[in-house]
Amino acid sequence: MSASSLGAIVRAEAEARGRLTFAEFMAMALYHPAGGYYTQVGRIGKGGDFYTSPTAHPAFGALLCVQIWRMWQWLGRPSRFTTVELGAGDGLLARDICSYADRLSPEFSAALAYVAVDVRRASGASPARDQVQPIISDRLPLSGVTGCVIANELLDALPFHRFRIEEGAIREMYIVPDSEGGLAEEVGEPSSPLLAERLESLGLSLPEGFRGEVCLELRPWLRNVAAALDVGYLLTIDYGFPAGELYAPERMAGTLQTHYRHTSGSDPFARIGQQDITAHVDFTTVMSEGREAGLEPVAFGPQAQFLRHLGFGDMLQRLRTVALSDAERNANRMGMLDLVRPGGLGDFRVLLQRRVGNESQLEEPAIAPPESLEPPLLSDEHARLIAGRYPHAAEGIPPDLGRLWPFGQDPGRN
Repeated sequence: MSASSLGAIVRAEAEARGRLTFAEFMAMALYHPAGGYYTQVGRIGKGGDFYTSPTAHPAFGALLCVQIWRMWQWLGRPSRFTTVELGAGDGLLARDICSYADRLSPEFSAALAYVAVDVRRASGASPARDQVQPIISDRLPLSGVTGCVIANELLDALPFHRFRIEEGAIREMYIVPDSEGGLAEEVGEPSSPLLAERLESLGLSLPEGFRGEVCLELRPWLRNVAAALDVGYLLTIDYGFPAGELYAPERMAGTLQTHYRHTSGSDPFARIGQQDITAHVDFTTVMSEGREAGLEPVAFGPQAQFLRHLGFGDMLQRLRTVALSDAERNANRMGMLDLVRPGGLGDFRVLLQRRVGNESQLEEPAIAPPESLEPPLLSDEHARLIAGRYPHAAEGIPPDLGRLWPFGQDPGRN
């Protein structure tokens, strides 16, 4: 279905109901079965509208595998350790994680059960496909899980409400039909008292004219994850900030962004169904709502530091010893460095939360790093960033951005 066709469906819905919240509009634009952005194939990665860490280089999946391997050990090396990836897309991250498990430990690889959850069926073949169980769902339809849940660049695409401050009061921004056959915004009373409750709970004093986003889906999403986990971890990776930074004066216009053919924009009504719509994640709320659901925060920090903590530097150094042509080595180096690039993927935030069983308390003892972290290499499924607009003269690893693990004991190498 074309963007104009889905746009007509959205407009008809707005006419029938008088107006839509932005969350309702966004849910249709991204997830409508007749042409929603995420119901279509090929939107992300190579040839898509934007790329993510898994598409930049398989080292991302390999290092996540190291983190999962550590979690497996923290839980006492259970005979079955279930990793659930939400928003798994075409399964590239699943393939990279499962492919690297054998390199870490045959026992770990045998215990690893991987479940890939997405709103549509993945396309394409993968060498790790036999190890991955796909589930088509918009939620986590499991219970009693011992293991971990991964949400990589998922929360930014949960439908959110938009608001602005007028005369000191919170007003909601709605979507209405305009006089020219399209859509427009109007301001009205909040559709739910939860909007004001959320902002008040954050203790913010927002200036006149401030615009922003509030994702009310975070609470039910976190409760769904917590209910599925018997004991284990939730690993969330996304772009966002603590609330004090997210709702700071320098973001007076909010953080809504659109993505179309590797170009960012701010008009959500353009190309409905053909462009992504996102906003930065409020990690303060993810942590507070997580606690309410039974998920205790363990670690929080930038992706660059997280990957370095897992052995990124060792893996990058070992790339020098792999027999490759100069062109292939440069392509792999560029992809790996992009994972930790300041101002890009390296600034994404990583949040680790844990779910503790009723009769036990988890402790994350220090785990010796793997003896060998051989770098995986780019495949045809990954993006070739060196052929794009990014400079390939980058050298070294970005400097430390502070400790990744501010919550209690450091669960890994120092």
